[in-house]
Amino acid sequence: MTFGGFSTTREVCPRPENARYISVDSAVWRIGRAPARRTAAGPGQRRFVVLGECGATDFEWGRWSDTELPPDITWRWPGVYAIVEERPDRTVLYTDPAAALPVYATRWQGGWAWSTSARVLARLTEASIDVQRLACSVLAPSVPALAGARTFFTGIEQLAPGSRVELPADGGRLRVAVRWRPDPVAGEPHHRLRAALTESVALRVNGAPNLSCDLSGGLDSTSVAVLAAVSLPEPHRLNAITIHPDGDENGADLRYARLAAAVHSRRIHHHLLPLTAEHLPYTEITGVPPTGEPAPSTLAHARLARQLHWMRQRLGSQTHLTGDGGDSVLFQPPVHLADLVRHRKWRRAVHESLGWARLRHTSVLPLLHDAVTVARSSRHSGFQELTRALADGGRSENCGNVSWFALLPLPDWATPTARRLLLDAADEATSTADSLPGLDMSVRVLIDEIREVARTAAADTELAAAYGTNLRNPFLDPLVIDSILRTSLEHRPTVHSYKPVLGHTMRHLLPDAVVRRTTKGSFNADHYAGMRANLPALMALADGHLSGLGLLEPARFRSHLRQAALGIPMPLATVEQALSAEAWLHAHHATPGPAWTTRPPERPHA
Repeated sequence: MTFGGFSTTREVCPRPENARYISVDSAVWRIGRAPARRTAAGPGQRRFVVLGECGATDFEWGRWSDTELPPDITWRWPGVYAIVEERPDRTVLYTDPAAALPVYATRWQGGWAWSTSARVLARLTEASIDVQRLACSVLAPSVPALAGARTFFTGIEQLAPGSRVELPADGGRLRVAVRWRPDPVAGEPHHRLRAALTESVALRVNGAPNLSCDLSGGLDSTSVAVLAAVSLPEPHRLNAITIHPDGDENGADLRYARLAAAVHSRRIHHHLLPLTAEHLPYTEITGVPPTGEPAPSTLAHARLARQLHWMRQRLGSQTHLTGDGGDSVLFQPPVHLADLVRHRKWRRAVHESLGWARLRHTSVLPLLHDAVTVARSSRHSGFQELTRALADGGRSENCGNVSWFALLPLPDWATPTARRLLLDAADEATSTADSLPGLDMSVRVLIDEIREVARTAAADTELAAAYGTNLRNPFLDPLVIDSILRTSLEHRPTVHSYKPVLGHTMRHLLPDAVVRRTTKGSFNADHYAGMRANLPALMALADGHLSGLGLLEPARFRSHLRQAALGIPMPLATVEQALSAEAWLHAHHATPGPAWTTRPPERPHA
């Protein structure tokens, strides 16, 4: 969903050629049929526009038409939404805490332009690719905080999530007030999660009659599917889809999916979608539609395109729910061990370190050593350690992964230019004040990860929209995220347990076997098979845009691809990031964003 507007003293402003204003008295435009709601004007010529899906009723919104908006306005109700406050002298944007509907801004002719698409703004300002941001995405994907507010386009920044941001019409500095801070609350989290996730799923069910849902057999998607099924009014049944290799219907994922579907057979219509070799990862990745940034599903483009096309043709699906985001929201990061040490929970720190060591097949002593060391540190010192590790070629002294930032080893195909850009980004991050100081380390780390996952999921939503499907991820609703991140230390799950909060939340609706499941299907074999099958096309990408920007050395990158295709064990994260970025750059340059026009606008009736 793409919205935008201006905060400027100019009387005439452009708009994308394919955009329309949402109402006769608003300067906010949108592309397509994304949901938006204009509220009644308040005092002082103030108007509100709600962008995206919001579970508030008109009556609930009417309470705030003539008063200040409450601090929790962007996570009070289910859905993913932002709010625009239009005033004569400024525009105020209220952003969602998760960045699931990210908002971007850039200076424009003495004022500000804003949009939920950085790419659309880039066409307005003729912005080039931000090579430093690209380097962070490719070489340091596990450290999202390294990129800061940068986008993939120069001069365009992401507005702070969970904040009230004033864009002065005279082009003055942004005025940012952080509204969301997940301080702990009393009580166990499963009650809050049950209410939040149920409301978030029900919002999508009520707004989308032609609905489908993933049913992978994993706990996340199965939970969403079952909640959607029981939310549908009878006699409707949910179309739930399980993907499996063609000719193989005996896999564990399919077995667990069938268990859940059987329990709710009166509410779920279970469909199996077989995939063949033509849908392997890395297939036709340069055919991916253009998006605002590299989409997480880029490498699985062939599979996703097949699924979306099949669901639309076979089931008439227009909105599709997934369990994406559940891993980030529901797992505890290893730095949770440092929180236990800092709060002097010695017995629990030792117990959980032993559990984590057994799970990871490693020694417990490095974990305990790192937990004690990190417990005495700050986020600022974490960035300093990250800078030292980057200067040392990406080799971190932290061998137990209990750290503020878990840096992957830099590949030998990364150029000196790319490494220098990472150091520049680390210097910028070190000098930037934390907007959420004082939180427990695990909570602060989770916020970084969740915001990265939620923002990039918006790119997947763009990708799916190109195939006519509205993709929705209830686990990334701010209401759901807030319900989990406010859990006090004593009620947080152990670092080595498998999503116990969600299991407890869903135990009344799921089979015991699904609730107790602690593994997920592995797609490593598919990835290696896809790399081998598509190796010539992937090798050709080594001389593409990333090489032209000076970020990778083609010969070494091709050598790395050949070794990976042979099945030689090696980290694939940076290789996959590079291929996704290359495919994204190809799509971006091949299909420019919408042109802007100053033609008299076609406004809807009041």
